[in-house]
Amino acid sequence: MNGFGIDPVAIDLRRLVRRQVASLYAHLVTRPTGRAVRLAIESQLANAGEMALSVIDFSEVHVVDFSCADEVVAKLLLHYQPPGRAARAFFILRGVSDLHLEPIEAVLERHRLTAVAETAAGPCRLVGVPSEADARVWRSLEERGALSPGDVPAHLPDEVDRAALESLVRRGLVFRRPESGDYLALSNLMRSLMG
Repeated sequence: MNGFGIDPVAIDLRRLVRRQVASLYAHLVTRPTGRAVRLAIESQLANAGEMALSVIDFSEVHVVDFSCADEVVAKLLLHYQPPGRAARAFFILRGVSDLHLEPIEAVLERHRLTAVAETAAGPCRLVGVPSEADARVWRSLEERGALSPGDVPAHLPDEVDRAALESLVRRGLVFRRPESGDYLALSNLMRSLMG
């Protein structure tokens, strides 16, 4: 066990598409392609432990259409981060370009979801429908990397921000270490688990 109680799962979408579907390897288009890729990701997650951090790498994918974004991103989030229940998996969308963002954000908005994306433009950020408090707390935690429970009142004095932090944890957008209660930005968790 790695000290976090969470298993890392790296997902290279280009390799997965090549293995699962007979189509252009660098294109995620059509709902059946997206469904095949999502089922392959779910199969990998089924072999992980009770909780997993899945880094889904879009960097070698040239085209993502709306139906594939719905199948691969939204349906995974809805399945592993169901509203009102604790997240069973954490996801980072890595290598997301501006061309990927339009369909990804559109499906997230339609489902009222938020995800963590790492873009070439900078650090991880929230995409989809984060509230102002979500975005503010996220940026603060990303800058710090981690926050201990004892530091929360001083660092997040506003009750709205403390509620947003707990909401980010419930929705699988922030990781809370089981043994210490420390809050970790997913980018920090990714570096700790995957190097």
